[in-house]
Amino acid sequence: MDVTQALQLLVLGIALGGIYALIALGYSMVYGVLRLINFAHGDLIMVGAFLGYFVAKSPMAEGLPLPVRFASVFASAMLGCAMLGVLIERCAYRPIRHQPRLTALITAIGVSLFLEYGGQVVFGATPRQDLPLWLTEQNPLMQIFAVQITDKHLLVLGGTFTLLALMRFLVLNTLFGKAMRAIAQDMTAAYLVGINVNRVIALTFALGSSLAAASGVMLAMSYPKIDPLMGLMPGIKAFVAAVLGGIGDLPGAVLGGFVLGLAETVVGYFASGLRDAVAFTILILILLLKPTGLLGKGMVEKV
Repeated sequence: MDVTQALQLLVLGIALGGIYALIALGYSMVYGVLRLINFAHGDLIMVGAFLGYFVAKSPMAEGLPLPVRFASVFASAMLGCAMLGVLIERCAYRPIRHQPRLTALITAIGVSLFLEYGGQVVFGATPRQDLPLWLTEQNPLMQIFAVQITDKHLLVLGGTFTLLALMRFLVLNTLFGKAMRAIAQDMTAAYLVGINVNRVIALTFALGSSLAAASGVMLAMSYPKIDPLMGLMPGIKAFVAAVLGGIGDLPGAVLGGFVLGLAETVVGYFASGLRDAVAFTILILILLLKPTGLLGKGMVEKV
């Protein structure tokens, strides 16, 4: 591998890692507030991709200027999945909030299966590859040291970093972010000081689900094929990224996503058959060597 190939892999790895980081951020937000591993989060990627697909194929979108078309696809997918995330929290997770964690885990798996097989009923099991050309075509925009950067690379990277910056601002500089951090620290105390816990948790699900939707559209642009099971593997990999960075730690989720994306891209270059095995190898190693993750901290529980 020469320097040019290494730099090209770096660009591809950062683009893929950014998508994993967005998904992992949703996992960590929900876990930080509820201590719940929302396995249905990966299937919201699929829902977001299909919502973006139908908006992109609509005659109304075809008549809009290109930047507006892209914005409408992302906005509709994110809004639709945000509403679905709130519905899932209200109907599936809120009634069992104070039940044992195993109950919540089984419920999350059930919601995931419901979305996957419900998606096959609603959208059909046959993969769709007829995405609009303006979503999937790769137009080289610049070349730096013989490294080719396309418009899709810039769109994915720009969208990823913009969403990550917005999430950082929301969590650190708004009342909602302060309330979310208070609930993550002590839900009972948050109730006592007057925080509307149900509303904050619902908004957390909405934000996490909208990030999953954006990731679904970006995945459809990068790998132009969508099907009802497309969110399964990216969701698992993003969960590994969240564990790698430190589940519940938002900067850790971002770091884990980029590390996983780079590792997967490099390994896929040398041995494409081992590409999917990278995530599970990293998961085993991090659980053996540093169970709290790269940026996670150990917690002391009173007994």
